[in-house]
Amino acid sequence: MQPVDAPVRPVPRPDAAVPAVEVTGLRRRYGAFEAVRGISFAVQPGEVFALLGVNGAGKTSALEVLEGLARPDGGTVRILGADPHLERAAVRPHLGVLLQSSGLPGDLSVRETVSTWQRTLTDPRPVDEALGQVGLTDRADVRVRSLSGGERRRLDLALALLGRPRVLVLDEPTTGLDPESRRAVWGLVHEMVDGGTAVVLTTHHLEEAEELADRIAVLRAGLIELSGTPAEIAGTQPSTIRFSLPADAPALPALPGADVVAPGPSVDVHTRALQADLTTLLTWAADHDVELGGLQARAASLEQAFLAVADGTPVPTR
Repeated sequence: MQPVDAPVRPVPRPDAAVPAVEVTGLRRRYGAFEAVRGISFAVQPGEVFALLGVNGAGKTSALEVLEGLARPDGGTVRILGADPHLERAAVRPHLGVLLQSSGLPGDLSVRETVSTWQRTLTDPRPVDEALGQVGLTDRADVRVRSLSGGERRRLDLALALLGRPRVLVLDEPTTGLDPESRRAVWGLVHEMVDGGTAVVLTTHHLEEAEELADRIAVLRAGLIELSGTPAEIAGTQPSTIRFSLPADAPALPALPGADVVAPGPSVDVHTRALQADLTTLLTWAADHDVELGGLQARAASLEQAFLAVADGTPVPTR
């Protein structure tokens, strides 16, 4: 039996000091399997929060509770101060949702689809504006079944933005899009955030997370293993200096705190003092007339931290 909406009460007016999304101790189970095991985070108006993790980490299971599609098995979720499952009538006018797959009817045209959706909203954008936002103006009279995968994704996004949402939930928003379309979507997200919308997104494109997210949580097996700004998360990993040495090179200088891996002529230096250790190595090479072949210096990255969590490697928290 579907739950009955609780009596409608107005959601609070926008307030930068109050979270637009507040998740506390969220748990989600499927039978005996616990997909989300007690995660907490908050998202302020005008902020983008990204949930990252490999398939099965619990991202979509968490989003379904935020979207009001499922109730939590533990903990609480509040969207603009209201329960998105029990107070759906209060939350729905302010919430935009982009699912991984929308299942839109294929027989309707693009314009008919947006017009139909528009009639369910209290303050929708004009249809032409919505189509122009996502670059589908010239496809308005095409039936949905005739759209390419990328065009369908843009139509999904148009519907998510149609109601001028104060909270926007995006599950893999740029799946199937070419690089140009992906960047256009990024621009739309930036516009929404500049207008005060709070955004929660999942993505497998780490470049996308770095471009859009103010803060990130990296999930593994239903738990948040790392959280912070992209720079803070990248900073949990060491930087790498890589080079090769001639066979007659003298011993390397001391690099306190660094991990030096030298299986033969190639050398990897894993360090948390990139500039200082690189300077030491370059000075040593100049003093001993040694060429550091193929020298590379790579700062720590979000990808390193993501892969460390995915592999189950212990990662220091900040």
